[in-house]
Amino acid sequence: MSETATTPKAAPKARKSTKTAGATKTMANPFAEFEAFSMPKLEMPAAFRESTEKTLEQARAAYAKVKTAAEDATDLMEDTFETSRQGVVDFNHKAVDAAKTNSDATFSFMKDLMAAKTLAEVVELQSTFARSQFDTFSSQAKDMQEFATKLGTDVTAPVKDAMEKTFKEAKVA
Repeated sequence: MSETATTPKAAPKARKSTKTAGATKTMANPFAEFEAFSMPKLEMPAAFRESTEKTLEQARAAYAKVKTAAEDATDLMEDTFETSRQGVVDFNHKAVDAAKTNSDATFSFMKDLMAAKTLAEVVELQSTFARSQFDTFSSQAKDMQEFATKLGTDVTAPVKDAMEKTFKEAKVA
């Protein structure tokens, strides 16, 4: 067997920093010293600068208008939903009140019916109750219809006004 001699590897050489004219090259622009890669300083023409500024002003104005319109639309929707919500709550209260009135009348009729002694009295109670309930149902239906119509008007009025305002502004522009 033969012994093989291993030669130690040389340590890596330390990097030399390259300095040119007293300044170290940076990694941001390694070709700073080459004229072919440098960017010439250009002066923008005044007309181009003015045009750009005018375009920016117009864009800002358009953004402000869109932002205002979006905020107005959001406020309108919030008001509409709140009016609608409150109207539905009030409508439901009216419906519950009507149901209570009708239930009370029915229980009263049943109590009177159980106290009746003759068939003629039962027939009289039945016809009086039927007439009374027909009148009550009619007035309740009329009240509910009027309330629903008013609610529909209250909910749609702000939207109608906003649409009219928008169309007037569009005609002017």
